[in-house]
Amino acid sequence: MNALEAKNEAQKIAFSPFVFQTAVCLIELGILEFINENKRINPVTIVDIAKKLNLSEYGVKVLVEMAVSAEILEENENKQLTLSKTGLFLLMDKMTRVNLHFTNDICYEGLYHLKEAITTGKPAGLKMLGDWQTIYIGLSKLTDKQKKSWFDFDHYYSDHSFDDALKIIFKYQPKLMYDIGGNTGKWAIAATNYNTDIQVKLLDLPGQIAIAQENIHSKGKIAERVSFFAIDMLNPESEIPAGADAYWMSQFLDCFGEHEIEMILKKIKKTMKPDADVYIMETFIDNQTFPAATFSLVATSLYFTVMANGNSKMYSLSSFLYIIDKAGFELVEQYPLIGGGYHTILHIKMKK
Repeated sequence: MNALEAKNEAQKIAFSPFVFQTAVCLIELGILEFINENKRINPVTIVDIAKKLNLSEYGVKVLVEMAVSAEILEENENKQLTLSKTGLFLLMDKMTRVNLHFTNDICYEGLYHLKEAITTGKPAGLKMLGDWQTIYIGLSKLTDKQKKSWFDFDHYYSDHSFDDALKIIFKYQPKLMYDIGGNTGKWAIAATNYNTDIQVKLLDLPGQIAIAQENIHSKGKIAERVSFFAIDMLNPESEIPAGADAYWMSQFLDCFGEHEIEMILKKIKKTMKPDADVYIMETFIDNQTFPAATFSLVATSLYFTVMANGNSKMYSLSSFLYIIDKAGFELVEQYPLIGGGYHTILHIKMKK
């Protein structure tokens, strides 16, 4: 990259919030969809968009000019508009839309407070959503739109891995599984549907337990095989009940700092059976196939910094293996890039 190209890239960074909010407006106002619907028969102009969507020509024009400059839209000599490949991904690609709405509805305002979060070690941007110590305490109190964006983001990546994960775990035929950080109950539902004998105990904060109970009780007979245990895993006095054959943690431990992860693993070890299995599923930043995946994950670390809790991140595989060893566990098997290529499952056991 020469100096002129580098300066051009620097301007993209300097004005990146303008481009982002332009993309949000183009989607939420229906502009991208309208342009794409008419791309073949009768490509539209700014005037057409304004008339069809009941917007001012001025408003459409400033959005379109920014979108063309940012290569979201393309404009021909007749001022007719089409979506670029980037614009098509913004409109059609589910992962892109999930990431965009999560950024806009959960993170955008709070990111202004990133410097404060870095210097204080606290999620300084969380105050833009509510007055909570961590975002997990307040999840049940978010607006419906915010909840949708948060849970869509949280579930999008893990849900694709469930089929592969279930096959891995049920190779060892557990009878009682603890779903730690069970969230909305999706894993408990998937596991009880997959295996008709499994009993699942879902462990989480009280607010999350309430959401999971509502979801699971609506699923009929499988609810008979799911129990619940409200627990704050960071409370030094809290204790996990004994008796599980398998412990499952999906995208849970990345919600904590390194010392907290070690403490949680030691809390599990304190009451677990010596031969029990522990499974950790995470998206490790150093174990991805595509650059876009790595980019998304390191960006998500900043969400943890400024919005979630101030001290966690998306970890490297090497970091996790080090923490696992410190906590008194050993790696039995590693299952990399399952479910479409983002997640790795670590099967660990207590050291002999």
